[in-house]
Amino acid sequence: MQPFRVAIAGLGTVGAETARILLTDTEMLSARAGRPIELKAVSARDKTRDRGVDLDGVDWVDDAATLAARDDVDCVLELIGGSEGVAYDLVLDSVKSGKSVVTANKALIAHHGSEIAKACEENKVGLGFEAAVAGGIPIIKSLREGLVGNHVTRVYGILNGTCNYIMSVMRETGRPFDDVLADAQRLGYAEADPSFDVDGIDAAHKLAILSAIAFGHHVDFDNVHVEGVRHVSPLDITFAEELGYRIKLLGIAEESDAGVQQRVHPCMVKADTPIGQVEDVFNAVVAEGSAVGTTLSYGRGAGAGPTASAVIADVMDLAAGRRVPVFGLDSSKLSPARTAPIASLTGCYYLRLMVIDRPGVLADVTAVFRDHEVSIEAMIQRARNPEEAVPLVLTTHETSETAIKASFEELARLDCVLEEPRQIRIEDF
Repeated sequence: MQPFRVAIAGLGTVGAETARILLTDTEMLSARAGRPIELKAVSARDKTRDRGVDLDGVDWVDDAATLAARDDVDCVLELIGGSEGVAYDLVLDSVKSGKSVVTANKALIAHHGSEIAKACEENKVGLGFEAAVAGGIPIIKSLREGLVGNHVTRVYGILNGTCNYIMSVMRETGRPFDDVLADAQRLGYAEADPSFDVDGIDAAHKLAILSAIAFGHHVDFDNVHVEGVRHVSPLDITFAEELGYRIKLLGIAEESDAGVQQRVHPCMVKADTPIGQVEDVFNAVVAEGSAVGTTLSYGRGAGAGPTASAVIADVMDLAAGRRVPVFGLDSSKLSPARTAPIASLTGCYYLRLMVIDRPGVLADVTAVFRDHEVSIEAMIQRARNPEEAVPLVLTTHETSETAIKASFEELARLDCVLEEPRQIRIEDF
């Protein structure tokens, strides 16, 4: 039978591990795909680097762009990264040359997924991107194929292992954010520039992809509400524990009357819930469907092995001729994105103020919430020394995002409030 011939662009940790699996597990992969799978060519910047895999017999290509035009390649594995430039050009050129593509590039799919999907349909080739979301967790296949008989109402989860590691260690040790981030960088969990992780962009890329599949709309990254975890303090984590919660950076996509709400931000979740129990660098994604109810997918969200596992799974599907629409529907049937703004959100909130410890402060603060019709459920106030800043923590009954925002704007003008008020949304899963 005609072999399925692949090329790899990018030999970082994921690319090298993918190459190793293709070269060492050839017999198993070929048997499961129903045809031989051959690694024909690779491309990376540095040919001399030791990647722990023997590439003898595999063509080395200096310019990754040339892989798109090779006659001896059926599928290009784009493992370079980045939403523009070489990765973008290689993927589209490969598709237009009649080659299927597998990628782990969440930024590329989040920004250009609709365009690439349409090109794949026009050229009758496949696109695999399981590795772009949640590493080794097969959540793309689960949503797009396993839950195809459901009307999905909500998808949410821990989509960034770096942030989950930081929140976990801060809770366990009481250390501040910057210290734990530095540890995460030393351990290789965070990049030298950690902005994409800790500012929520990485999770937002992944959420935009999941939302498009779950709700059948074009990818809409630009309208994902994004907040990171830099402002979460050990104080907040301590109070969360006292209230029975844990703080997690979550991506949440759910239907509402105003459209599909897509948001990434720190959340307080009950400590005894499945999502509240996910620690360290692990990811977890929950999907709620009309027939199945609630499903939970859990596993490592990054790393060479888990990500390469997802890449290989896509290669196997394409080699076996298993091809489905990129986002579960043909491009012409995807609806325009109708995103509900964060201002339409209602729910409960954790609020922390740093106030001067003196008589009358509590009355001033509660008057602001009264005026904006925010009902307080619980309050923690611990006095220390007069005229020093002390935390005043409140949780609310269900209220609106707009009411909280208006309250905070007024609270910030009070002379007794010494720091910017902090909020963390409480999610009842």
